Amino acid sequence: MKAPLFFASRNLDKVRELREILLSYRIALHSLRDFADCPETVEDRDTIYGNAIKKAIEGAKFTGMLTLADDTGLFITALEGSPGIFSARWAGEGCSYQDNRAKILLQMQGQENREAYFETAVALADRDGLISVVSGRVRGKITESERGESGFGYDSIFEVEGPGQTYAQMSDAQKNYLSHRGLATHAILPILKRILDIEEKE
Repeated sequence: MKAPLFFASRNLDKVRELREILLSYRIALHSLRDFADCPETVEDRDTIYGNAIKKAIEGAKFTGMLTLADDTGLFITALEGSPGIFSARWAGEGCSYQDNRAKILLQMQGQENREAYFETAVALADRDGLISVVSGRVRGKITESERGESGFGYDSIFEVEGPGQTYAQMSDAQKNYLSHRGLATHAILPILKRILDIEEKE
């Protein structure tokens, strides 16, 4: 029997990535795509932590399930921390991943300081409210052009400090091990395991 867990997201790329990270645990992961009548949370908080917490609490209240939610920002030094909490819609409402990357590359033209970091906040809640919130951060830099074919979002223009590769140049396993979302998810795992009473599959 798998333990049920609700992930408050409709983003198929995020859902797939989280499923892969949790693959070795007996968890049945559900998402907003399994609850068509569940309203999307208005992400109006001024930090990724606030948005993740709000999504987790609202998701838990609606579904009655233990709920995981995340929010991620790309913070670029030369752009004074932008796009930050607006990363998903940096090029405007309804924009594509490609639109966002193109805007960043245009804004970064001629910039010598290309330092940036990704940070993901992951919140866990149940019907009684917030249980925990953790984060994962990865430093790197913005490339001058897209590199790699894998991943999504800003993956092809963010070179991870150390490996010297963009996320889009990595295998899924390597990215999940190194990524901001992977780090945050693994940080919340001890609490998940205790609440759901699960261990890694043999």
